[in-house]
Amino acid sequence: MNVILDGDPGHDDAVNFLLALASPELRVLGLTTVFGNVGLNRTTRNALIVRELAGANVPVHRGAGRPLVVPPISAELVHGESGLDGPHLPTPSRGLEDEHAVHFLIRAVREHPGDVTLVPTGPLTNVALALRLAPDIAPLIRRVVWMGGSTDTGNWTPAAEFNALADPHAAHIVFTSGVPLTMIGLNASHQAIAHPARVAAFRALGTEVGEFVAVLLEFFAEHHRVRYGWEGGALHDPLTVAWLLRPELFRTPPMHVEIDLTEGPSRGRTVADVWGVTGKAPNAEVMTDVDADGFFALLVERVGKY
Repeated sequence: MNVILDGDPGHDDAVNFLLALASPELRVLGLTTVFGNVGLNRTTRNALIVRELAGANVPVHRGAGRPLVVPPISAELVHGESGLDGPHLPTPSRGLEDEHAVHFLIRAVREHPGDVTLVPTGPLTNVALALRLAPDIAPLIRRVVWMGGSTDTGNWTPAAEFNALADPHAAHIVFTSGVPLTMIGLNASHQAIAHPARVAAFRALGTEVGEFVAVLLEFFAEHHRVRYGWEGGALHDPLTVAWLLRPELFRTPPMHVEIDLTEGPSRGRTVADVWGVTGKAPNAEVMTDVDADGFFALLVERVGKY
């Protein structure tokens, strides 16, 4: 399966990149970066760092540095100043491609019509810009698998999850594009907690990458302990690639989802019609249930390949 990973790494984005790059079922055409957890310069450097750790020969393309309409937000309080605080970060030996991420997305989809799955795990700005600049690609995209939103409460406001709130207008463009779409939100990812026993399994691999992931997750856990009282962090983003690899571990029923663009406390909310009360046709498959033990077993097995 041809995939493009679009993210704002970020601890959980980094684990998602490592999962994808270790999986022979996937052909990673490239990594594209977007603002989000931290600024674009740092998310881009972090993508280069993860590629270096993985020893992967995939291009990295720098993308959008701000939202379409709203002021930017960021999440240093979760991910630290670098975006990957915790472990030692190697210096990348290889740089970026010259082509902008949005132009790369458009070109890749046109070169592989019907055979590219986009996996965004940050704000949807790059995907939305590609759809606006090249509307012809909408029917050519195999699927968008996005980590963002929620069927219930938010994590950045009471109503909104961070990735949706960071660029709600971009999310609206993608959700109304007609592209096949899978939404993996907080209601699902909060079932996948990297508690100490699960972190220990990565450390027990005895490898550089296993230790890197363990230290990442230990740093990531601290915010979740303070905010939620949990023993570990919710591993949001790797659910995207895991769903592509092992869909039987998850439940993703179809439903209609709208993005709240209004000013006020509900902006950025993904209004999911869980019970079909509106009668509107579904525009997304929405993850509702996670086999967390199976998910973490897959992660450890794939990280163990490094």
